[in-house]
Amino acid sequence: MASVGKQLKSDNADFRVGHRERLRQKFLAGQIADYELFELLLSYAIPRRDVRPLSRQLLKRYGSIYDVLTASVDSLVENPGIRENTAVFFKVIHQIMLKGYQCKLADKPIFHNMDGISDYCKLQMAGKTVEEFRVLYLDQELRLLADDLHSVGTIDWAAVYTREILKRALDLNARSVLLLHNHLIPQTSFSTEDIEITTEVRDVLAVAGIELFDHFLVSGDILYSARNMHLLD
Repeated sequence: MASVGKQLKSDNADFRVGHRERLRQKFLAGQIADYELFELLLSYAIPRRDVRPLSRQLLKRYGSIYDVLTASVDSLVENPGIRENTAVFFKVIHQIMLKGYQCKLADKPIFHNMDGISDYCKLQMAGKTVEEFRVLYLDQELRLLADDLHSVGTIDWAAVYTREILKRALDLNARSVLLLHNHLIPQTSFSTEDIEITTEVRDVLAVAGIELFDHFLVSGDILYSARNMHLLD
């Protein structure tokens, strides 16, 4: 019986290695399906297991590879088979994606790639379980100088300290500022309080000759722009 068990284990290991090599070759040939791509990725995080059931389980729960990678560590480790190391592996990929966008935004004016800044903001706010308020500081050519986490709040509120934004902008010699925050309830636009703080920040910055470029709000998969909604007029 022991020899039979050992043979089955060996057969499973051989199949796993062979299956992963087939996935790798499909990836290199550009012929891999999305669910196979995620399975291949997961195999690098958990090399000694058949990850096909776990891959299907995660995609069923979260809906897409993007949603898995942007989920919080706490959410990920709730899934049987996902330990903290694997969750951190996903979050490292999430951060690499953000760093890639940051490099592009620092290289060229953000208005040259509005789709890029929109995708970056959505990626930055994806998977959040509370409201966060971020401030992006831009140079005179509207290239990214810094993306600061200004405050972390509750499920429906995050503090904004206008004078701190001004001080940081002056320290960086920024010429424009872009505000960014999130709403946890999908498809909910700017609240009255959001509009009031936008106006307050705009007016304080203007005294120092600094422009409020825009205020973005990420809610679900939608990015709202205060400028496009004429809230900065």
